[in-house]
Amino acid sequence: MKELLDLREKVVVVTGGTMGAGKGIALRFLEMGAHVIICARNQPGAPIAVDGREALFIPANVRELEDLDRVIEEATTRHGRLDVLINNAGGSPPADAATASPRFSAAIIDLNLTAPLNFAQKANAVMQQQDDGGCIINIGSVSGLRPSPETAAYGAAKAGLLNLTTSLAVEWAPKVRVNAVAAGMILTEKAELHFGEGEVREAIEKTAPMGRMALPRDIADVCLFLASPLASYVTGATILLHGGGEWPAFLRASKGA
Repeated sequence: MKELLDLREKVVVVTGGTMGAGKGIALRFLEMGAHVIICARNQPGAPIAVDGREALFIPANVRELEDLDRVIEEATTRHGRLDVLINNAGGSPPADAATASPRFSAAIIDLNLTAPLNFAQKANAVMQQQDDGGCIINIGSVSGLRPSPETAAYGAAKAGLLNLTTSLAVEWAPKVRVNAVAAGMILTEKAELHFGEGEVREAIEKTAPMGRMALPRDIADVCLFLASPLASYVTGATILLHGGGEWPAFLRASKGA
């Protein structure tokens, strides 16, 4: 079993890998022996490293095609291949759907849907030429599966990303597997933006049946499974990582909560 999770010499690209869930994913793959390349617009404050093994940082804006080409070229030049792409970069600040500007909405959709599609296309072109293909993992959100008030464009983009995952999985099989992780609440450096702090955040965490938010490592472990031979027949799937979801509102109301 341990050998099935051995990713030594595998080449992994993680977008948005300098903080939050992306950082957690990068660290986990480093632990498992992979060559990890992270890209983001801003360099991390400290190297992303485990036991003396460090992720290679490449400055890149995933919305710029030239930057995507540069990341792919760096990975293949250094290591001769690309095994795993994890489309993690994304997000959105809160915004009122009634007043959000078209420019704002377009930027959110570009980051959360168009950019992952573009990067996936470029990664697939490399992976299809490899004898053992490759794996693409899109980090989605439960916002793509339920209403997403105050982040409507984000929710719509994440819904599109989950659909895109199924379509690419069909088109690119059998060489390239494409899966998604639909994450719920994640405890990252920016958690207070949506979930507040102190007692407010504690109350929000209790709405999850598991009683807490996901940690970046929780996301990373699911990605590790999807990238490993254990998931060799898994493609076009979306794994829900939301701690059991939420208690239905009508049940809470019926109990006077």
